[in-house]
Amino acid sequence: MLKVIFFGDVCGEPGRKTVKKFLPQIIEEQKPDLILANVENLAHGKGVTIKTLEELMRAGITGFTGGNHIFSKRELGEEVFSKYGNILARPANIPETYPGMSGVMIETKKGKVLLGNFLGQVFMEKQFHEPVSSPFAMIENWLASNQMERPIATIIDFHAEATSEKVAFGYFVDGKVSAVLGTHTHIPTADYKVLPGGTAYITDVGMCGAAGTVLGVVKELSLARFTTGAWVPFDIPEEAEQGELSYVIIEIDENTGKASSIQGFHKIVQI
Repeated sequence: MLKVIFFGDVCGEPGRKTVKKFLPQIIEEQKPDLILANVENLAHGKGVTIKTLEELMRAGITGFTGGNHIFSKRELGEEVFSKYGNILARPANIPETYPGMSGVMIETKKGKVLLGNFLGQVFMEKQFHEPVSSPFAMIENWLASNQMERPIATIIDFHAEATSEKVAFGYFVDGKVSAVLGTHTHIPTADYKVLPGGTAYITDVGMCGAAGTVLGVVKELSLARFTTGAWVPFDIPEEAEQGELSYVIIEIDENTGKASSIQGFHKIVQI
């Protein structure tokens, strides 16, 4: 069995610190074949940089996915994809003018794993200069174009707001991919399961970030926006004593590409 660990949205320094502190223990206990993470919020809550990505690489994470904020630091994001585009999957259904690959092959001792990233369309803020294409319309061509290297498993990070869209997408690709792992809302859901066709599924993995916040954001800033109606810029805590640690562990039959189990974990930890 191929054992995969996937961390939900790693949010800024508190998230990086939380993952780095507890990953060695998780590796010792679980002995995974592959460790992945969503990093669209990696650099102070928005976007990704070479420095922050390399922090997680040194910790043992070898594959990464993005989301609607992955190019928030546009120039820095382009540098990241120039250097690490072979291990960082950008959303497949954004305009092709953006750099990076929509599907990356991550090496493991048991074979190559195809890692993909799609954005949802429902309730998602516009982040790109053109509308996001339908993930349902694109998935078949995406799968066909990325199967030439014959991966032993295919894992998709579905970065979306609406739970209904995520559930529907999971059933739509059931049996065609090994796992559909929801991200973006930063709230872990309890519906992890293996669908009838052998696809591991969860609506949202959750986040790795500062505890006692609103989705990783300083709670006072979020409260001010909700209570006054005024636009208040968000920020993440510079320091945090506690962190949220959210991840899933999936087991996949490398001979069939079908999942046999998925389990979700969410912990409040001292960092």
